[in-house]
Amino acid sequence: LKITDAVVLMDREQGGRITADKKTILCVSADVIHSEELLEIADALGPLICVLKTHVDILQDFTADVASSLKGLAIKHNFLIFEDRKFADIGNTIKHQYEGCFTGSGNDHFKIKLPHILGCVKMAEDHTDFVFGFINVSKISEKPGLVHMTPGVQILSGGDGLGQQYSSPEDVICTKGSDIIIVGRGILASSDQLRAAEEYRTAGWQAYLKNSHRPSGVQ
Repeated sequence: LKITDAVVLMDREQGGRITADKKTILCVSADVIHSEELLEIADALGPLICVLKTHVDILQDFTADVASSLKGLAIKHNFLIFEDRKFADIGNTIKHQYEGCFTGSGNDHFKIKLPHILGCVKMAEDHTDFVFGFINVSKISEKPGLVHMTPGVQILSGGDGLGQQYSSPEDVICTKGSDIIIVGRGILASSDQLRAAEEYRTAGWQAYLKNSHRPSGVQ
């Protein structure tokens, strides 16, 4: 899958070529709890990203006006909005979502096994008119047109003590076969978010260019 394929699929309603035009495969994960901060991030980092990943369910003050403002910023800066609502996430996000939801002890609330994953992949491959791709650690489908987006990306690898493990942009794109890098705290926790976002945009795009010139089948 090349970046032009991903752009057509991800941006099919707008008909643009966001990723190629902006030379970015960066998706910022805006896991914040206040709408004002979300809009500030969208406006400041919008020129550097292809996708803004939101978590509306953890916003403490979300309204229809916030949604309208966010849409306006997406149009202004030419990026897509990806509302990431799911029931299995990294520890830091789960902490915001489910504090107080469960009582007692145990780890059997949610269990995902390999047959479930393979079943999801097959459903996606069978319904590419409805499913645009995957959030994944490594590429899980060879079907053309399915976009792979990988979270947990940082310039420096490591972890956060809550189960999150980080990979570099080059590792995610060149080794694991993804198309889009998703960065959260690597940018949001920086004292200079704009500079950090530019570093990730550059690193991601360079990794894409390196991978796109690699002979087919070479890892």
